[in-house]
Amino acid sequence: MSKQPLLEEYNLNGLKLPNRVVMAPMTRTRADNDENAPREEYEAEYYAQRASAGLIITEGSPINDKAIGYINVPGIYKPAQIEGWKKVTHKVHQENGRIFIQLWHVGRMSHPDFHNGEKPLAPSAINPDAQAFTADGFKDTVTPKEMTIDEIKQTIEDFKTAAKNAMDAGFDGVEIHSSNGYLLHQFFNATSNTRTDEYGGTIEKRAKILLEVIEAIKEVMPEQKIGLRLNPSLDGLFGMTLDKETIPTFDYIVNKLNEYDLSYVHLSEPFTDVSDNEFAVTEIAKHYRPLYKGTLIINAGFDQESGNDVIEKGNADLVAYGKPYVSNPDLVERFEKDVALTDWDKDTFYTTGKEGYLDYPIKARD
Repeated sequence: MSKQPLLEEYNLNGLKLPNRVVMAPMTRTRADNDENAPREEYEAEYYAQRASAGLIITEGSPINDKAIGYINVPGIYKPAQIEGWKKVTHKVHQENGRIFIQLWHVGRMSHPDFHNGEKPLAPSAINPDAQAFTADGFKDTVTPKEMTIDEIKQTIEDFKTAAKNAMDAGFDGVEIHSSNGYLLHQFFNATSNTRTDEYGGTIEKRAKILLEVIEAIKEVMPEQKIGLRLNPSLDGLFGMTLDKETIPTFDYIVNKLNEYDLSYVHLSEPFTDVSDNEFAVTEIAKHYRPLYKGTLIINAGFDQESGNDVIEKGNADLVAYGKPYVSNPDLVERFEKDVALTDWDKDTFYTTGKEGYLDYPIKARD
């Protein structure tokens, strides 16, 4: 292709990107060490291989020990983890890359195995009826503990501390994971949040925690380095169910985000077919582009052609790729040179070791 919008430069609120191809956050479970810390020979090498992306967003990184819901995920709350992430950012920057860390709390999508037998925290005591990935394999989730106000306030503070840790580790910015059925998303939806206090009962109250997280993080880093992720039409996965207030809640959130000078808002198209769901929006980018005045990243199911098309039509500024980046470290160069993509091996997505992690071929890079 002679001219591709995906390969155009972009100014991400002061951060110059050489192209508009974003590496989406993807859990890879390679931090199989006592500290759950990134390592130079694993995570640092993995991300450095993919540094030609316009922007890398790391796998979700738990903000505290209560935020964990998957084994072998690198956190951002211990000194050893911060030191490990420093190796990642250093190596990515050596390769002229740009990298944000995704700050994560899974909420009720966890299991007592991760918390010394205690129940995971959530907005309300409602079992998502899903599965958590534990050291003994996938286990059914349980009814979580409804968070107290003090626990909510502490969680907001922990997001702030994690953001500071991320800056200390050399990241170019952070992405708040407020998507995909995890803690903040659980607060947004009336089907997972039945609270009647200041964090539930109305659209404004269910959205309150996210705005307070942003305000807290602003105290330790410029808001121009803060992004966040949303999945408005997620339905039938991770215990999330759409209702009549779901999309109005996300519309309210996106409009409120215009009051900030954020790095970006990262949206997902529906993960499943929601065409027959009266409460869903079927074209997320098209719906939210008129509502949000800042940078929009869109993801979920895009290939080279559709990625170029969504930018060309003005419905998004950047396109995030997940699974294609697992098996194509040189994805940008493959788009440039029209080199066929390597298929991914889903059986090694969540294993340990270098197989299916560091051994995919780099064919299009000089």
